[in-house]
Amino acid sequence: MKPIQVGLLGIGTVGSGTFNVLQRNQHDIQGRAGRGIEITMVADLDVARAQSIVGPDVKVVNDARAVIANPDIDIVIELIGGYGIAKQLVMEAIAAGKHVVTANKALLAVHGTEIFAAASAKGVMVMFEAAVAGGIPIIKALREGLTANRIQWIAGIINGTTNFILSEMRDKGLDFDVVLKEAQRLGYAEADPTFDIEGVDAAHKVTLMSAIAFGIPVQFDKAHVEGITKLGAADIKYAEQLGYRIKLLGIAKRRQATATNGTEGIELRVHPTLIPAKRLIANVEGAMNAVVVNGDAVGTTLYYGKGAGSEPTASAVIADLVDIARLHTANAAQRVPHLAFQPQSMSDTPVLPMGDVVTSYYLRLRVADQTGVLAMVTGLLASADISIDAMLQREADEVSGEGGTQTDLIILTHACQESRMDKALALMQALPTVLAPIVRIRKEELA
Repeated sequence: MKPIQVGLLGIGTVGSGTFNVLQRNQHDIQGRAGRGIEITMVADLDVARAQSIVGPDVKVVNDARAVIANPDIDIVIELIGGYGIAKQLVMEAIAAGKHVVTANKALLAVHGTEIFAAASAKGVMVMFEAAVAGGIPIIKALREGLTANRIQWIAGIINGTTNFILSEMRDKGLDFDVVLKEAQRLGYAEADPTFDIEGVDAAHKVTLMSAIAFGIPVQFDKAHVEGITKLGAADIKYAEQLGYRIKLLGIAKRRQATATNGTEGIELRVHPTLIPAKRLIANVEGAMNAVVVNGDAVGTTLYYGKGAGSEPTASAVIADLVDIARLHTANAAQRVPHLAFQPQSMSDTPVLPMGDVVTSYYLRLRVADQTGVLAMVTGLLASADISIDAMLQREADEVSGEGGTQTDLIILTHACQESRMDKALALMQALPTVLAPIVRIRKEELA
């Protein structure tokens, strides 16, 4: 059978990895796909560099639209990134009847509903395994492997930069700013790391996973997003003393309607999270990724591996190419839907506002070491119907300007609604004996 022909838009780190792995493992890939898969055309602004990577037998152009217009190209791989020209090119490829493989989580998290609708109308596939967690086949697991399950929740370490920074902060007792500079020096963080350290990258990824898990449209604009820039070494140390680790998690959780809470909805959030140190995911270190999925039939499953890099991400890109090679001649109705659920079966279950989220909390209050402070703080929590699970009191490293010692009061709470915690925090912050902004970190047991 004639090899399926692929056009590659962008041959940077992932693009070059994709080309090299496809060449190296062509025999095995052909055996699995049932036909050869060949990258026969590449578009890149640096034509000379691209040609040096792919050799003389592959046509290289500087115009991506020339690849899309080529009638011999069956699949277009988009590895340009971003929301702008990448969206235009993906939509043009779909309109031209080309299947699309992309690693562009930002594009799909923001414009996925439009892109998937266009692909369905045209009868082509848009595959995106490489968009989430690099070489970990989590999209395949959610779309197919766990299809018998009603997914209850997902929690993932899905950004290697932030996980590296948090691991270094814990191991070396250093503050965020110091470790960020080291991460940039070592190449784990970009020169502009905003999307990573502010949680945006993780939010893109958990948005996609939530859509597949719960059969809802992609709704990045409704995700709650917090990064790690305000975390201090002290909180990582205190969490450790309490038996927890702090990780930046992307969380998607189904919440059932109950007698006391009549609202069913989806929690969609990214933020630093305390996790019990005994959980496997709490021990994922460095730049590695891991995703925990809980389904009603299978229970809890863990997916672990490299979340970025040339060849790990290429592994996911090529897996999508193989799927398309197997399925592109099949009736479109027999293919796995883009978001696992048939379009007519998608749910309108709302994404809940953060104030409705129910979780437990770690609080750290820098307070004056005076009689009655603890009673005032616990009284305010009790008045908000927030119960305390555990507490530590440690002498702070600093001394107040008036000569009185300062104390760090660390409190773990039981679960409560976020809006109640917000009100309690405002009242506690107003106390004259609370000497610094209160640190609030959410806590998940992941049991």
